[in-house]
Amino acid sequence: MIRQCFAVFLLTLLISGCGGDTTQIDYSKEGPNGPNAQEEFSQTESGLQYRILREGSGASPDVYDKVSVSYRGWLDDDSQFDSSYPRKSPIEFGLNQVIPGWTEGMQLVKEGGKIELLIPSELGYGPGGSPPVIPPNAQLHFIVELHEVK
Repeated sequence: MIRQCFAVFLLTLLISGCGGDTTQIDYSKEGPNGPNAQEEFSQTESGLQYRILREGSGASPDVYDKVSVSYRGWLDDDSQFDSSYPRKSPIEFGLNQVIPGWTEGMQLVKEGGKIELLIPSELGYGPGGSPPVIPPNAQLHFIVELHEVK
């Protein structure tokens, strides 16, 4: 009888995910910062500024990796030009398929992490901008949550 109860208990744990965390990520809103969120920006040699808002514990992507992220982006005047949060779904792309500031910046964070990027124009859309949303020579701001490296 004890063995049968224990077997049922183990089977229940397996079916329910071994008692692990079953909470789902809410992709409709930005996740929280971590307890050790950086207050100050660091700067790379290229001029990219960043600060880690939540440490991740997974892999860091490489330039040829595909990533799954949630993000929001805004200009210096605080006008938001894009966000994945209202779509309630992360986006996937190859890091070599985006602006250089994203390619460089995403390699600085690990899966599960969150980063703020301040991308100078030359690492973004440059003098041409991306009309009608991004003006010429615009500095770009992003908050990005790295969900998965594929």
